[in-house]
Amino acid sequence: MSNLLLLIPVALFLGLLGLAAFLWSLRSGQFDDMEGAANRILFDDDDEAISAKSKKIEPGDS
Repeated sequence: MSNLLLLIPVALFLGLLGLAAFLWSLRSGQFDDMEGAANRILFDDDDEAISAKSKKIEPGDS
């Protein structure tokens, strides 16, 4: 019985500590873009550079 008197407050404190860490990470932007970095590796940056060059309008083109 005396073990419960010690373990219940410890468990509540650890739970509140975990909740505080989770709320801090939410407010600091840790979960803003979860798929962006994972998808970014799948696409080539060279494709965007080529498409940007092809969209340039030459002087004399109408």
